[in-house]
Amino acid sequence: MKLNRRQFILKMVLGSVSFVVLDSFWLETNFIEWTEHDISVTESNKIKAVHLTDLHLHRIKSVHESIADRINKERPDVILFTGDSIERNKYLTVLDDFLGLLNIQIPKVAILGNKESSGRIDLQKLKDIYGTYNGNLLINEPYLLKTNNREINIIGLDDLVHGNPDFRKATEGIDTTLSTIVLNHCPAYREQIDLIGEEQYIKPTLILSGHTHGGQVTFFGKPFFTPQGSGEYVKGWYNNDISKMYVSKGIGTTSIPIRFGARAEASIFYI
Repeated sequence: MKLNRRQFILKMVLGSVSFVVLDSFWLETNFIEWTEHDISVTESNKIKAVHLTDLHLHRIKSVHESIADRINKERPDVILFTGDSIERNKYLTVLDDFLGLLNIQIPKVAILGNKESSGRIDLQKLKDIYGTYNGNLLINEPYLLKTNNREINIIGLDDLVHGNPDFRKATEGIDTTLSTIVLNHCPAYREQIDLIGEEQYIKPTLILSGHTHGGQVTFFGKPFFTPQGSGEYVKGWYNNDISKMYVSKGIGTTSIPIRFGARAEASIFYI
């Protein structure tokens, strides 16, 4: 049957709308983009880290099971969580369930995001849950990771929007000759990290951030909105003479349960 011009245009419009709905509500939220980045300086004794951010866990879904399966197969040396894992105390059990899917032998290091802060998450319970699964929750404090005959500093900062990040306090007494990884939920705090780092002769090997969701909904790569604490950052690499920062698009969603032009992301780093 031949279509007239009006029918053809209508079918094109309906097809486009259907694709956008499918992409926004299902594809970009349930199929993870795994990115890999090698920033190591030698070919031996590389440290393999998985970065997860903005999980916004409400219940365990197939996408979370697939993430856990991939991580367990990758067998990284550490898993790094950069905040907004949960939003309310009632979701502590869901975080417990998710961590239970991961190999307990893999060390885990986590920080707070603005949602843990604004949701008034019970910090002791949160620390205990991470601790049960070989994890540490850092709030303006360092952690010394020892693996592959190497040692690296992992600095965990408080949230910028509702907390009080303090890079100076967090780096007191660290061995500045070691590689330093900074976990920093809101990328806008990067300027302070660089400023203080330059004063203290600390050049972070890598700053890991989230918070922006890559814009969550974008048009031709441009976000309609990024939350307070994003600064000029949206997604991907931002490098200067002092530090390298990677802003992940994260896993979950907030406000509206859709993504468009900002597919959910988990990353693997070789350090």
